[in-house]
Amino acid sequence: MSEQPPYLRIADVLRRRVAEHEWTPGDRLPSRAQIAQECGVGENVVRRAQELLISQGVLEGRAGSGTYVAEPRKRVRVVRSAAREQPQSSPFRADMKAVGRQGDWESRTDAKVPAPAEVATRLGIAEGDLCVRTAYEFLADGKPVQLSTSWEPYEITGGTLVVLPEGGPHAGAGVVNRMAEIGITVSHAVEQPEPRQATAEEASLLGIQKAALVTHIRRTYYSDEGQPVETADIVVPAALCEIVYEVPISR
Repeated sequence: MSEQPPYLRIADVLRRRVAEHEWTPGDRLPSRAQIAQECGVGENVVRRAQELLISQGVLEGRAGSGTYVAEPRKRVRVVRSAAREQPQSSPFRADMKAVGRQGDWESRTDAKVPAPAEVATRLGIAEGDLCVRTAYEFLADGKPVQLSTSWEPYEITGGTLVVLPEGGPHAGAGVVNRMAEIGITVSHAVEQPEPRQATAEEASLLGIQKAALVTHIRRTYYSDEGQPVETADIVVPAALCEIVYEVPISR
């Protein structure tokens, strides 16, 4: 088995010192040079270790001041479930209400956007085929906690009353309910979650550290005939949210 990279070993040392209350929330850590000397490593190793812990919400960096132990934050609970979409309801607002927060979202829709290669593959269409793209920022008490970019084939919804997910008489009704309005029954969704680091744009929108850990969920809705009708890239910051999956049990 290969030896653990030095920066991961130093990250474990720093994390343990925080856990054992040697440093408490708000405390400024010693300089990188001092930590490097204590641990017998280079300053670049300490820097990488601190960047990892900042991305995990253990530490926080303050420009021109140093690195501090982060204040613990109560994470928003985000529930993923097969039964989350109901008529005239918002699963996100319901989740926020359950934890005493006001849930809302902002969106921007662009019609007739050519599908990138990956999106086209997920939707079973040709690269460059037109889609309706909607970018969402989900808010808890007015602060962003989740991002999502949705793609729907224009061939499916073009010319109907549900072509704009957040416009018209069925605005905000959700994919399942909107598709039902044009005679399409959505039977299931497939979600593929994976951890990664936030992009600079995502970090800016979410108000988190650059390269902080997020969960990227690729979600695709399918009709009862197996046709993909919508796919989305959902980005959930690990430091702000916990993701819970509810799995129905058939009897």
